[in-house]
Amino acid sequence: MDASPLYFDYAATTPVDDVVIEAMLGCLGRQGLFGNPASKGHVFGSDAHHAVEQARQQVAELVGTQPQQLIWTSGATESNNLALLGVAHRRGKGHLITSCLEHRAVLDTAAQLEAEGFAVTYLTPNEHGLITPEAVAQAWRDDTCLVSLMLVNNELGTLTDIARIGTQVRARGALFHVDAAQATGKVAIDLARLDVDLMSFSAHKTYGPKGIGALYVGLHAEGALQAQIHGGGHEQGLRSGTLATHQIVGMGTAFALAGQAMVRENERLTLLRERFLAGVQSLPGTRLNGCGRQRIPHTLNLTFATPLDTAGLQRQLAFSTTSACSSAKAAPSHVLLGLGLTADQAARSYRFSLGRYTTEQDVDRAIALIHAHQAKPAPFWA
Repeated sequence: MDASPLYFDYAATTPVDDVVIEAMLGCLGRQGLFGNPASKGHVFGSDAHHAVEQARQQVAELVGTQPQQLIWTSGATESNNLALLGVAHRRGKGHLITSCLEHRAVLDTAAQLEAEGFAVTYLTPNEHGLITPEAVAQAWRDDTCLVSLMLVNNELGTLTDIARIGTQVRARGALFHVDAAQATGKVAIDLARLDVDLMSFSAHKTYGPKGIGALYVGLHAEGALQAQIHGGGHEQGLRSGTLATHQIVGMGTAFALAGQAMVRENERLTLLRERFLAGVQSLPGTRLNGCGRQRIPHTLNLTFATPLDTAGLQRQLAFSTTSACSSAKAAPSHVLLGLGLTADQAARSYRFSLGRYTTEQDVDRAIALIHAHQAKPAPFWA
């Protein structure tokens, strides 16, 4: 049997696609597009600027918007911060709605706004682990100015009905922000048809490089954001700083590839997900967390009756005992606690995420490893 470790942690980060690496290398070194994209007065800068704008077009095409509505950032964390802080600081006061299932980039930013005097409501999921339009409606206040919810949950893989929620938010006159870091290349997104005002993206969840992302700013959100990074007025005055051409080109290339492969990749991974789930659920007491139907095929979160021997298993199989955003804290997952799991159940829960390079053989080997590394209960005399 192959002894090389298996990678089942695609939700934490994806490897950069070889085609993306090649495109990025073309932007480095004196033979590449090394010029400053803002220096459009000479050929070095104008060539880099053209590459940046081509990448902006590629990202826009995947998510159904116009390229001028995209602002480059360092990743989804910065995009989330710019969306929440930008709206709140422009308004100066008001009420925000989010959920207890969000990424820390949203929850910690919401907590900062609470410390500044803003009111925040944290929605809890229904019995299927979903945030519903009804929950948003019940939390509404006259001064609600922003709703922020993720499209795909990073720990569970569940989907939020942003179409229905967006219609409701738009009708009430507030802005709707969606964290789509885990969604690009997995879920069809058409911002031209969605009542979404702000949407956050990240390259490294979609086989692009780390350190680059974007924020979609829709027509209803124009003029509603206050910049959080100052110094030159780049990106329509919303995000200053010299643009990293190689990373931006990498993101554009990655998003273009994702759009080409999404349908067949989802079909392939659905089969692998079912194979993996059947194999691990043969262990008595294994339970899937989150809705079994309203989800992407890539990500599964499972609670086991007895804990896995993670120290031994992770030497052969890369997976998450908690989400990457929470791993710095030795605490139970806030998402799983939000679902109603106890701290003990959360400690016996693990995220397995499949991706572009996962094979049927990988799935079968992973199942065997999980079975072999299930911790044995202590003897009754211990």
